[in-house]
Amino acid sequence: MKADWLWIGQVAMAAIVNVAYAFALGSAFYAAWLDKDGRTAVAPARLAWLRAQRSLRASALVLVAALIMWMLYESASVSGESLPGAFGVVGTVLSQTHVGHAWSVAFAGALVLLGCAFAASSVARDGVLWLALVAIAAGRAGLGHAADAGFASAALGLHTLHVLSASAWSGIVMAGGLAVLPALGASTARGVLIRTAGQVSNVAFFAVGFVIATGVFNALRGSGGSLDAIMHSTWGRVLLLKTALVVLALVMGGFNRLVAMPELRRAASTAAARRFVNVIHLEAIVMIGVLVTAAALAHSVPGYVLQG
Repeated sequence: MKADWLWIGQVAMAAIVNVAYAFALGSAFYAAWLDKDGRTAVAPARLAWLRAQRSLRASALVLVAALIMWMLYESASVSGESLPGAFGVVGTVLSQTHVGHAWSVAFAGALVLLGCAFAASSVARDGVLWLALVAIAAGRAGLGHAADAGFASAALGLHTLHVLSASAWSGIVMAGGLAVLPALGASTARGVLIRTAGQVSNVAFFAVGFVIATGVFNALRGSGGSLDAIMHSTWGRVLLLKTALVVLALVMGGFNRLVAMPELRRAASTAAARRFVNVIHLEAIVMIGVLVTAAALAHSVPGYVLQG
């Protein structure tokens, strides 16, 4: 790994891809949860439902643009060309490398997601939208080190599950804390907020279990089971930073699940609602840090390689 401008640009694009995808996945959850409560113009959850729809569209647009820029940086990195000169080798990278094939899956899914985000809601549209989100996760998993074991490997399958679970957890936190849940602050929407808070907590709880299990597998695979590979490599230090941020997010999520949410259900007060949303807002900021470090980790040489 050489931390030059090309690497920094690629990591930046990968971080934007991570955040945009998670935001899109989280927004899709909120759009589904608030669909019945937000469709009518006078519904208390109307503004929150509209924010979920707008958030989905915006994040899908950003995802498509960031994937295009990431491929341009990847082509420049592979070919040794400058960024403008990389346009000429994009076709070769797409057709002759496993990264190109995985990117094509992710990009096709992103285009379908973008179309679904602007299409009228229906059972068929919703089904295609969720399939597109899964395809994007599989393509993104294929861009990382897990694809070294082959496209039909357990490592790639587990990493796809890791991408999905991590994005579901971070997505509902970011989309909720930064866009949707603040719109449920009115007392007339308190019942919707309490129900949605329960849905957020349940999805996050199950997603965290998968994140931890698949994350441990990825860490063991990347380090080759060696503590030295973690402690004495750039990859390992980035992994430790990511782990620390995940632990911080877990503490915040645990506080909301064990303290703030029971209080919200019991008192249904404005103060309890504000506390729950504020904690999710702070957790969302931490999650952005997690996704940025995940991008740096994916573009760093694994510890087991440096250890031979």
